[in-house]
Amino acid sequence: MTVTKSDAIADKSRMPENLHPVMEALASVGAELCRTIKRGPLGGSLAAAVGENTGGDQQKALDVLADDAFAAALRGSGVRYYASEEQDDVVEIDEGGTLALAIDPLDGSSNIDVNVSIGTIFSIFEAKPGDAHGSFLRPTDEQIAGGYIIFGPQTNMVVTFGNGVQSYVLDPDSGQFVLTDEGLKVPETSSEFAINASNYRHWPAGIRAYIDDCLAGDEGPHERNYNMRWVASLVAETHRIITRGGIFLYPGDKRPTYERGRLRMVYECAPIAFLIEQAGGKATDSHDRLLGQQADSLHARTPFVFGSAEKVDRVAAYQDLPREEVSALFGNRGLFRA
Repeated sequence: MTVTKSDAIADKSRMPENLHPVMEALASVGAELCRTIKRGPLGGSLAAAVGENTGGDQQKALDVLADDAFAAALRGSGVRYYASEEQDDVVEIDEGGTLALAIDPLDGSSNIDVNVSIGTIFSIFEAKPGDAHGSFLRPTDEQIAGGYIIFGPQTNMVVTFGNGVQSYVLDPDSGQFVLTDEGLKVPETSSEFAINASNYRHWPAGIRAYIDDCLAGDEGPHERNYNMRWVASLVAETHRIITRGGIFLYPGDKRPTYERGRLRMVYECAPIAFLIEQAGGKATDSHDRLLGQQADSLHARTPFVFGSAEKVDRVAAYQDLPREEVSALFGNRGLFRA
């Protein structure tokens, strides 16, 4: 069954009416991508390298395919400006459009050939007529919608319009996204954290101290045994946290070009932060609240920490630890003992 832009979502009652066309376009491409991804190598070499994007990341064939599909589907949907992680600059789609859409067409593409969850991340602003860059380089709390589509055992679309978080699941029989949850909330407690531990030696002292204390388990200041997760797919990490709670950390570190982390503010961090806050969690740059901050370029990066509110607050507090507290063995970091 081929899903059209007019019937890709079964129930749009929770969506602002002016956003129906753009959400239908996103959902229709999501349904088509789901079919393409499920075919794997039967559909061609989706994980083949085809170049580099502006940020220096290797592009896969499916990255480019997804970008082309979203740009084409969004024509006539009310989107004037289209900013993609896979494009060098903003593309004007419809001169009379009133919206600006930023997108990471295929997050986690390094996982294509190993059958791990990947997805699409998107953010929507009101367009500033005649100001393509200014439509995106603005305070992130001016978003009017943000969300993602995740391609995994189920294909879900999770989205916020500033009034809570809704989840839709793609029905394989009808080919439509069906509303399944009208009020997703990040669980307040969890025993999971997600970070790429191979970079431990490069992290700032406060991040190392926080992870040391997690690893100390119930004998450390957190008095809890933790499990570590790392999928290397921001969509997959977000979906787990919004479902089970926990915390995700991608700090800046000492490596060249990693001083501001690797995740992009416009295409990745801003929409995820919007979602997480609407679901009752928190999102920061490891120090300060992310929403309200503003990127200085389309492909600007930012450190990113998000998840259950209490855990995110604690990470921020670790950044201000006195030197003797940061340097102490995990068992002695008394500031964080109950």
